[in-house]
Amino acid sequence: MERTWRWFGKKDPITLDMLRQIGVEGIVTALHDVPLGQVWTREQIRDTGDYIRRHGLRWSVVESLPVTETIKYGGPDRDEQIDIYRQSLRNLAAEGIHCACYNFMPVLDWARTDLRHPNPNGTTNLYFSYAEFAYFDIYILGRAGARDEWAAFHRFPGRDVLAEVEQLRRTITPEGEHRLVENIIVKTQGFVSGNIREDDEHPLELFRQLLRRYDGITPDQLFHNLSYFLAAVVPVCEECDIDLCIHPDDPPIPVLGLPRIVRTEDDIARLLDAVPSPRNGLTFCAGSLSAGLDNDVVALARRFAPRTRFVHLRSCHVFPNGDFTEASHLGGRADIVELCRIFERQDPTLPMRVDHGMTMLGDEQQPYNPGYSFLGRMFALGQVQGILAAVDNELGIPYHQPGFFE
Repeated sequence: MERTWRWFGKKDPITLDMLRQIGVEGIVTALHDVPLGQVWTREQIRDTGDYIRRHGLRWSVVESLPVTETIKYGGPDRDEQIDIYRQSLRNLAAEGIHCACYNFMPVLDWARTDLRHPNPNGTTNLYFSYAEFAYFDIYILGRAGARDEWAAFHRFPGRDVLAEVEQLRRTITPEGEHRLVENIIVKTQGFVSGNIREDDEHPLELFRQLLRRYDGITPDQLFHNLSYFLAAVVPVCEECDIDLCIHPDDPPIPVLGLPRIVRTEDDIARLLDAVPSPRNGLTFCAGSLSAGLDNDVVALARRFAPRTRFVHLRSCHVFPNGDFTEASHLGGRADIVELCRIFERQDPTLPMRVDHGMTMLGDEQQPYNPGYSFLGRMFALGQVQGILAAVDNELGIPYHQPGFFE
């Protein structure tokens, strides 16, 4: 697969020159300075594309071309926003970008409760604790109905999440509560979706306002809104030769009373069947999918490889109580070795990025976005490049190492 890297633009402390040295071929990025809901102009796209090309790399995937909330909940300006999205797709294709990743998660993109959870080897990783997330929902956010929903939460036999919440309530400090707000709705969202920024003075109230827009929106209604969106934009993708690939929900569970509709095998099949065009594709995120114990990640890869247009290779370890953490790229539930076999057989030119990595060896002293360390991801990329070399040898596919006399 094509080795790509998520890069956050010219302000990213990880430079393109650094990425060339570690075997990156393609860049995954977005126009992070363009406000939500505005057209990406050809001039803006060309400026970023030219900058990437001048560094000997290519812009392989847009991640993400964001879908505004009004499209997701079906607001009065939905059609106007869809027209803006369609024009941005046309402009991307005109500038030579032919793969766009997006998600349809309401309000909250990926969610974690701890951004630097210690590992036994001294590194840190992203971590999700059900008890801490429920505490945030009930006592910090104060969402109506949250306590009853968590009381009915019996996903993991023998676990009483509410009892753990009450124990946490007796010990948590104001600093601990502030950390949960930062981790769940500020630091993991501002650089991804733009709904909440780090300089917002009242992030909790802004977040509550966003949640209220989804009052009464059921999973079926959200799916209808996704189908409506796809019916409008996929013809443009067909016209312009651009693949649109949805990212699964992360984590693959309902959160904060919001509907989540891209969690399971049935969910993925339903959305791909809703608009059966090859341009309506999937971003196969092994990490998101492996956080769900009901998901057989390898089986999902085998079934959906023909509609996969972009691959995120990472893996989650799920603890006996259901909490999960990012695993080594050689471990966890995802079986990345077998995924590499599946996707190399399907299309050895598929763009792939290693996605989240450990924080290690001084990464914590750098201003990297959570989950997007340099040394941790470089380590993961080295692991995956070794897997790919072995798999390609096994399959009889010529392997190449970018940057070595080619």
